[in-house]
Amino acid sequence: MRTQNSRSTTALDHLVEQIRAGAIETVIVAFCDMQGRLVGKRLTGQYTLDHVIEDGIHFCVYLLGTDMELNTPPGFPDMGWGQGYGDWTARPDWSTVRTLPWHEKTALVLSDVTDHAGNLIAVAPRTVLRRQLERAANLGFTVKIASELEFYLLDESYDAAHAKNYQSLALAGTYYEDYQLLQASRNEPFYAKLRKQLSLAGIPIEGTKGEAGVAQHEINAYYTDALEAADRHVLLKHGAKEIAIQNGRAVSFMAKPDHSWTGSSSHIHLSLWDQKDVNAFFDSSSDLHQMSDMMRHFLAGLIVHIRELSLLFAPYVNSYKRFMTASWAPTHIVWGVDNRTCGLRVVGHSNGKRIENRFPGADTNPYLATAAMLVAGLDGIENRIALPPEWVGNGYVAQDVHAESLPTSLYEAIRAFETSEFAKNALGENVYQHYLNAARVEQRAYDQVVTNWEKRRYFERV
Repeated sequence: MRTQNSRSTTALDHLVEQIRAGAIETVIVAFCDMQGRLVGKRLTGQYTLDHVIEDGIHFCVYLLGTDMELNTPPGFPDMGWGQGYGDWTARPDWSTVRTLPWHEKTALVLSDVTDHAGNLIAVAPRTVLRRQLERAANLGFTVKIASELEFYLLDESYDAAHAKNYQSLALAGTYYEDYQLLQASRNEPFYAKLRKQLSLAGIPIEGTKGEAGVAQHEINAYYTDALEAADRHVLLKHGAKEIAIQNGRAVSFMAKPDHSWTGSSSHIHLSLWDQKDVNAFFDSSSDLHQMSDMMRHFLAGLIVHIRELSLLFAPYVNSYKRFMTASWAPTHIVWGVDNRTCGLRVVGHSNGKRIENRFPGADTNPYLATAAMLVAGLDGIENRIALPPEWVGNGYVAQDVHAESLPTSLYEAIRAFETSEFAKNALGENVYQHYLNAARVEQRAYDQVVTNWEKRRYFERV
């Protein structure tokens, strides 16, 4: 077994006590797949004590090389029929163990993915983020983030929505509810349960609020160290879906569930902290909005590289349908101070100084999205990239030399990524090829489908 830190040891000792006392009977050993979903096994408490603490669990490597439907497409360097689809190991990070109040006598622990010798698998999303956090640590920084999550609530179950082919969905509301307390009150029993049970599961929630669409809501978790925050993000989405299922409801984290609906975002707030636990982005003597040189260079790195890394925070065909003018989702790679029309928004004061990345949608994989921000921003610091001028006014009409647009489609994002030597060098060949292939698989799956839009438009009239 790998050496555990004190936090892991304490958490593991407590779990062992709970299992022996009968308070925990089921232990879910989980890890995050490429699509940001939790996969794993439900184990008995006794089996966990006898085997998992020492050995982790084995799983087929294909789980990190599938499409959304768990098909096994070719093109992934580390796996395929030719390699025989062997096993990797999910090794629990016991510092992440928590009790799930919405399941009886159940605990869940997140895992790192390793080979049988205990070496981290490079393409696992949690590993991709770990590598960038190590890079930040080598520069003397820890990274703290918080991610906002927007979603739609339905007055019907997932099974009911599937049965009618996701048409004429029963939204849990009738009008836009951005900050509207009255409309939100209609669903407060569900939102209250969500806030309470997630907080009890070790995902401390700040609050929830109505968002800009009908039946659209936002939930915010407290900021914390980046790896912990990404762990909480995937657990929050998973927990929200399970709680919805138990209540005959459905929630959707699609970036754009319908062309007539407001898109759902996952804004990521990020700051770097020095070895004295002081926010390295804040400088009270700075003449530019109290932004430190470190913050300026980090932000400049994002502006230079975020387009070519867009696959890592907007991975699907649907992701790019959210980026529309005057939609609350950004379109141009500009920065501004407290300006929601800019893709990169500078907010906060003193130790709250941070960058809000408004590009990721609610469909993002938080490990990969945060890693992409660090890949870009740390390059800005290492190479002291100069920050272009602040954009003042409507970022949707930004047209100057610094105002590149985000890709408008997955095709564009693939092209930007596949021609990026920077992405290949920063991520490593295996990770780069792995996620490039995943995007190509996703685009190809979409291209082969004849949509209802095409049928309505062409069936009779061509």
